[in-house]
Order: sequence, then C-alpha cells, then structure tokens
Amino acid sequence: MYHPDLLATPVPRYTSYPTAAEFHDGPGSTDMVEALEAVAPGTPVSLYVHIPFCHEICWYCGCNTGAANRTARLSSYVAALLHEIALAGAALGDRGQVRRISFGGGSPNAIAPADFIRLCEALRHFFGDASDGLSVEIDPRGFTREWAGALGAMDARRVSLGVQTLAEPVQRAIGRVQPAAAIAQAGRWLRAAGVDSLNFDLMYGLPGQRMVDLAETLEEACAMEPDRIALFGYAHVPHLIPRQRRIDAAALPDARARFDQAAMGRQILSKRGYAAIGFDHFALPGDPIATAARDGRLRRNFQGFTDDASEIMIGLGASAISFFPDRILQNEKNAGRYRMLLGADRLPVTRGLLRTPEDRRRGAAIESLLCHGIAETRDLPDRAAIAARLAPFVAHGLACWDGTVLRLAADAAPYARGMAGAFDAYRQPDARRFSNAI
Repeated sequence: MYHPDLLATPVPRYTSYPTAAEFHDGPGSTDMVEALEAVAPGTPVSLYVHIPFCHEICWYCGCNTGAANRTARLSSYVAALLHEIALAGAALGDRGQVRRISFGGGSPNAIAPADFIRLCEALRHFFGDASDGLSVEIDPRGFTREWAGALGAMDARRVSLGVQTLAEPVQRAIGRVQPAAAIAQAGRWLRAAGVDSLNFDLMYGLPGQRMVDLAETLEEACAMEPDRIALFGYAHVPHLIPRQRRIDAAALPDARARFDQAAMGRQILSKRGYAAIGFDHFALPGDPIATAARDGRLRRNFQGFTDDASEIMIGLGASAISFFPDRILQNEKNAGRYRMLLGADRLPVTRGLLRTPEDRRRGAAIESLLCHGIAETRDLPDRAAIAARLAPFVAHGLACWDGTVLRLAADAAPYARGMAGAFDAYRQPDARRFSNAI
C-alpha cells in the first residue's frame, strides 16, 4: 500500500549509527592506533579495502572514485595502500582473527590483477588468512579471464557485479553502457574460477526507466542465475555529487513510480525464488545471507546487509571507514592527501566520531529493526517521543507495539528506513542531505 506522506521525508540508509552525516573533523591517526591496540586477543575482525578508481565514471555514482587514466597514479596509490596495510597490521598485532576481507570501490578491477594479488598477499602477511575468504566488487566492463583467475587464486568467494540496468536507453542516460553478453561472460569466468556467490547490483528510479525496462532487466538478470540481487533506489543528489548533473532530472520517475518499481521488483524476484533480505537485498535460499536471515544472524554495515558477524571493521584506503564499538573513523578522502599522510608514517584517519553508550543502544535498535523487523525501546530515554514519531506508521498498520518492542508488518519493507529514522537522535529534517525513503 502506498502512503506518500510516510515516504516524503528523506532519510539515511543507516549503514551505521550515527551516520556519516554526523562525522566531523578531528579524529586522527592516534585514535585509530588506540582502537587497534585495544582489540582484545581473539576478537573477530573484518577488513575493507577501498580502490577509488574506475576505468569509466558513471554519472549516477555516489562513490568516492576517480578515473583510472594514469598508470603512475594507480601505482602510487597501491604503494600507499601497502604502506597503510603494514602500519595498521603492526598496530593490531596478532590480537584480531580476520573473518572476511572485502574489496570495494570504485572498481577494484581498475588496478592490474598483479597489484590485486600483491595487496591480498600483504593483507595475509600482516593480518593472517581470512577464515571466510574474500568479497570483491567488480565492473564487468573490461573484466578479463585473467582477473577472474586472480580472484580464484586469492580465494574470492563472493563477487558483486555492477549491472544497474540492462535497458540500453537507460544505460545511455546514466553513462554506463555495457552489453548483457559481457555480464554473462564475466559470470561464467567467475563460476569457473570457483566463486561461490555472485551478486548483481541493480537499480530502480533511473532516468527514463519504465516499468517494462525494470521488469525485463530483472528477468534477464535472473536468467543469468546470480545467487544474490541488490535492488537499490537511485539517489539523485547533484548538489552533493556534481557528476549527477549530467543526468536529466526531468526524466526521473516520480515518488509513486519509484514505489511501484520497488514493489514490482520485489514481486518478480520473489516469484523467481529469491528471498527478500531487509528492504533491498534478495538471495536464493541456499545463499549464506539467506541462511543468516532465517537464523536471525543478519547484520548491517557499510556494505549493506551482510552475514558477516564481525563487530569490528578495519577500513583501508582513501575514504575507507573503520567501525569499532566505541568509535567510527574515516580515512582522508583525497587520494593525494591520503598518500601524504602515509608518507609521514601516519594512519590516514581525518574524520569520524566517538560512539556514546546511547549511540550504541540506538544503533542496535536500528540495526535490529532493519535486519529482523523488531526493535527494543526499553533502554532508550525518549521512548514516548519515538512512539509519537512512529504513530503514523502504526496507524497505517505497518507496525505494532508488543510492550516496548516495535514489530514491523510483513509488507512494511518500503517504510523500514522511515521508521528507523524515528530512533535517530541526530537527524534533522533536511531534504538535501539524504536520499528518497523509497
């Protein structure tokens, strides 16, 4: 059921709490070293490695990325990243037990396969083997058999392909033209290399995208048999992301059309055997993330919904974010300044925040709401105010109260982020800061 009044206020995606909108200048290298040295022996940790380059820059993209148009630029970045890996690994020592290593971007395959292998070997040297292998994002454009072989050799178990849309007119409208045949070929190479789980990133709410365009993209994508599909709503914020000014805002679907596209996507994927995971992920029943959702182990972090149970995420690379129970720290975004900080033997943290005990309680409630459809409010100081903000959702039958526990209705996924916003003590109404609620 479409309730436009409940979707009118833009909200964060809540991949952390507090969100990145609350980060401030001030935290630095010392804060990161302290956090790493405070990790208790045997603590599970995961690593995220950011490659902020792409061979082609898509107009819709909100990631921190630049053109991979100079070999020297890529080489100097890889050298700096190797230095950061050594510094962070020395600060952590042998206390953490690495569960998972994830590469994102940008496009990790913007660098040479040999450089990717060098980075993986350095990570293993300084942090140890990841018990749950590698997760890697790739751009199918320019992906090669050699790259697939490198992923297989480095024990990549999960690979996510940036697909977005298979409708050629929509591809042209977002500056990302890629034939379906190239995506299918990448999938075959990855399967042959031993990759267990393939994810396709798809989008709705794109310029000129009709219902039939999305339906055909979903059907064609399902025919390629990915294990997971992430179906995101495009966030048009050209005041924050200048490259989006190339997109014709007049061609964007309106709020009702976005809602209908998301609902149709959920329906099509459900019919094709994909289980809904949170509000924008879908997975075949045998995929680990679907198992985690069934078992109540689903988590949410800066990479979205995940089956990674680590409470600590160490971010490496320009703009990468590290998450600890008591703090969130972000590396310098600018690749040049990132290299300069490492040249001075400093871990390149320049932003972030400390998490208060209340932040942690609110974050746990928001994560539980988005992952499991329930949120405990007993320990929150403003329960009455939260209930008042949630009253319109409850009145529409999208949630109900069981004592101090909020429970979402089965059809409430499109409104989950809006309800999560009721728990956010920092958020102020500001239509220019966040993306559409659907």
